[in-house]
Amino acid sequence: MSPKMHLLFVYNADSGAFNVLADMGHKLFSPDTYSCALCAITHGVFREKAQWRSFVASLPLECDFLHRDEFLKRYPGQKDALPAVYLTKGEQIVSCLSASQLESCHDLRDLQELLSSHCINQPKEISL
Repeated sequence: MSPKMHLLFVYNADSGAFNVLADMGHKLFSPDTYSCALCAITHGVFREKAQWRSFVASLPLECDFLHRDEFLKRYPGQKDALPAVYLTKGEQIVSCLSASQLESCHDLRDLQELLSSHCINQPKEISL
């Protein structure tokens, strides 16, 4: 059986308890300088937004989420700016949304529309 295609969301933040606390503080005290557009749009200060969680659950593709350090460990050859969204199938990976595209999103609705138009309804030409 061939592997299924997934959407892979990669945050521009590292995993671990200390990093989570540091990110919370950064979002709380200096949100304009926070470096992860994906985190800023999909999460409040303390948790994932319910509207985002519902949207992800409604998508026709399975979704995976990785922090920067986890992503670089799994895909050491990837040099794209983060955050980013990829289409994956097995070990194959193709960029779906770039950091600049994610940074252009002003809110959750913008992100949902971009995901729908670029990754779900009319995905880029890929050879997965």
